[in-house]
Amino acid sequence: MKNTKRGIVLVGHGGLPSDFPSEQVSKLMRLEKERRRTKQEPSAEEIEIDRTLRHWPRTATSDPYKAGLEQLLSHLKPLFEGWVVKLAYNEFCAPNLTEAIEEMIAEGVKHITVASTMLTPGGSHSEVEIPEEIEPLKTKYTDITLVYAWPYDLSKIAHLFKEHISAFDLLAQEN
Repeated sequence: MKNTKRGIVLVGHGGLPSDFPSEQVSKLMRLEKERRRTKQEPSAEEIEIDRTLRHWPRTATSDPYKAGLEQLLSHLKPLFEGWVVKLAYNEFCAPNLTEAIEEMIAEGVKHITVASTMLTPGGSHSEVEIPEEIEPLKTKYTDITLVYAWPYDLSKIAHLFKEHISAFDLLAQEN
């Protein structure tokens, strides 16, 4: 595994850009709700609105979530020197997880670890949707090792929160 090109896809939820037309967001939500209720494939209209939304031009002002996730990625990349590290979004933004994984495969990455920024259990994105998107890719790309780093060890997450909260508590005590 030492000579295998490795990669990480960090998956965030995705946010709505503030300047995307609200009537289009409402229409997309209605179409998605109806599709799920009737268990149909996405309509051409839903696909087009989703594509337009995912590829909408964004700035740190119009989509602070995306900007924040990009900042996190900039801190993560140096910790995995020599690895290919990319972002993907569960919804509302591009690339989606499949696109990010296929882009890595095209770059020659043979071992891909997917990690969600959604840390706690109980969420449909991290527990259902991400694994559902990964499974067909494992079947399609049998020469690639594709791992979903889930679930998180909640005791480690609790320690992260303790360290973070304690830093703020110390600052408060100093003032």
